[in-house]
Amino acid sequence: MGVDPLQLKQALEQGVRIEGRITVLTGAGISAESGIPTFRGPEGYWTVGSVHYQPEQISNYAMFCRQPSEVWKWFLYRRGVCSAAEPNPGHLALAAMEGLLADRFTLITQNVDGLHLRAGSGLDRTLQIHGNLNYMRCDAGCSQQVCLIPAAVPAKSRGESISPTEWALLTCPDCGGPARPHVLLFDECYDESYYRFETALRVAAETSLLIVVGTEGATTLPNHIVECVQGHGGTIIDVNIQRNRFSLSAEASPRGMFIEGTASSVLTHMLTQLRDVLP
Repeated sequence: MGVDPLQLKQALEQGVRIEGRITVLTGAGISAESGIPTFRGPEGYWTVGSVHYQPEQISNYAMFCRQPSEVWKWFLYRRGVCSAAEPNPGHLALAAMEGLLADRFTLITQNVDGLHLRAGSGLDRTLQIHGNLNYMRCDAGCSQQVCLIPAAVPAKSRGESISPTEWALLTCPDCGGPARPHVLLFDECYDESYYRFETALRVAAETSLLIVVGTEGATTLPNHIVECVQGHGGTIIDVNIQRNRFSLSAEASPRGMFIEGTASSVLTHMLTQLRDVLP
């Protein structure tokens, strides 16, 4: 772990001592340790006929309108990959941090795999700002209800078709119309009702210590969160296997730092130190 342990302990101690929230922002890096390919990695593409689509093209509402079956097939395949994965020590460490800090703690995740919840993080303190691919909702928006994808819709292998029986299950339970994956698509905007946009910004404004884990800031809301915490003088700790756009923000913040290492190793160590500094 590329950081002075004493420096880290002092940053955590200060974060605990002063008023304000302790917030963790996670990205694909933490789930990569569970074997889930990163969204933009080599496993992200999708083939339709002879055409290769990149994530920005297949995870796209315009594409869903044109070829809903292909978009659903891709998300059901990814759902199967994520369901086969298990939470790793990094996920478990964050669930334990929540147990220690209670209402002072908020987890904001860009990941749609649901591993944080499976590790024990509380739904009330976990903002899934990009949705959760285990869920679906009415495409027509007849209500704001979000429901689990029926268990009778199985995990799919890459490119496997959806049967008519399965299609009949991928419908809105209220109006019977087509359902869509409960995931923020690339050509869509954040909102409060589905993706907790306003809540995430409010949490950022109340955060005294922000721990950023395994993300490079490729989407807008995480950047706004980091900028907000930096703007009001909060401490930022960036945990990643390589330097990224948030590393400079972290190092420029009071007592902030960039820690080079895996999420599992760093967060497990951080949990131990947090237990030491709590009153």
